Amino acid sequence: MQHLLILILLTPCFAYAETSICYGTTANGRLVGGVQLPAEGDNYVGYSGIGRLAGRTYVHSEVKIIIEKAYAALAIEQPDKIFKYAETGFAEGGKFRPHKTHQNGLSADFMVPVLTANNQSVHLPTHPLNTFGYDIEFDEVGNYEDLVIDYTGLAAHIVAIHKATKLQGHDLWRVIFDPKLQPYLFATEYGEYLKDHVEFSKKRS
Repeated sequence: MQHLLILILLTPCFAYAETSICYGTTANGRLVGGVQLPAEGDNYVGYSGIGRLAGRTYVHSEVKIIIEKAYAALAIEQPDKIFKYAETGFAEGGKFRPHKTHQNGLSADFMVPVLTANNQSVHLPTHPLNTFGYDIEFDEVGNYEDLVIDYTGLAAHIVAIHKATKLQGHDLWRVIFDPKLQPYLFATEYGEYLKDHVEFSKKRS
């Protein structure tokens, strides 16, 4: 059984943006002036209205810009695909249970994009009964019930995040995604870019 999400961690901590200032590390830090991600956009939605109201979708202002630019690029490059972001952190950062990171505004979870049997891009179901998607696990090839991970969509998503991050003058620290499923990403048209530019986790989170 495999994890369903990717966790993107930015580095280094940057404290010069107009709105937000981060302190410490993703695992031991805080955030001043955190900003909330939009509830939805043309090709994306947040994982939960409840989570949003609980204040669990705040990030550093630079991270918000990066995510919005990535989704805008994906709308052009992959217009038939839709995406869903998940938990990010509190407005003031700090401990963010049950996560080990997400403390200084530089961490973001994204639900993997999925396809139906007829190859239609749909949102992974996230609701209280499956802990807003966090209890979902895929099998050894990426299937869950009648859905399958959209590896092309996921690879495009990671590339878009990386490119937007570089355009903002930053970099990705790490992408956490099950190592057993990473070969499926590298087999897509984006595989060589991912191998050359993105550091992936070596073990399951």
